[in-house]
Amino acid sequence: MTATPDDRTPLIGEDDRDAAVRRLQEAYAEGHVTHEELDERLHRVLTVGTREELVSALGALPAEKPESTATIGAAAGRIKRRGAWRVPRRLKVESAMGRVRLDLSRAVFEHGLVDIELQLGTGRASITVPRDAVVDVEELVTGWKDTRYRPPRHPRPGGPTIRISGTMGFGRLRIRHARR
Repeated sequence: MTATPDDRTPLIGEDDRDAAVRRLQEAYAEGHVTHEELDERLHRVLTVGTREELVSALGALPAEKPESTATIGAAAGRIKRRGAWRVPRRLKVESAMGRVRLDLSRAVFEHGLVDIELQLGTGRASITVPRDAVVDVEELVTGWKDTRYRPPRHPRPGGPTIRISGTMGFGRLRIRHARR
C-alpha cells in the first residue's frame, strides 16, 4: 500500500529548525534547562527530520513569548533609520505624509526572517537592504506608483529574508541592495 500525501509526515525547513535552536538557547539563558540538557536537545533539533520529532525535542519547555511588533510612526515629516540598529522580527512603519528611509545595510539582524509592514499615505519610501538579503514584496499593495526593485543577478547565500507587506498610497517604494 502506498502512502497518500495526507499520510506523510511533513518535513521541517531550516526556518523551523533555526527557531527551535533559538527557543532552546532562550530556555537555557532563562535557566529552564541545564547545559547538558541543552547539548542533548540541540543535537536532537539539528538531526530530526519531521515536525513531530521537533516538537518532541522541545517538549516540557515553557510556552513561547508572543512576538511583538515594533512600530515607527509619524503623521508628517521624515522617518529615518540608519547605521547599526537592531531590526526586530516584526516592524511596522506608519506615515500619513512624508518620506521614509530605512537603511538596513549595517543593521543587526537577530532573526533570519524579518517582516516589514508599510502603512504609508503620501511620500516616497526607500529601503536599503544588505547585499545578501532576499527580498519578498509580493504582499505589498501600491496605489499610484509601482515599486522599484531589481533582485541581484547573482544572489549571495546566508542573508536575512525580508518580507515587505502593507499599503502605499501616493508614493513610490525603492528597494536596493547595499554595495558593501
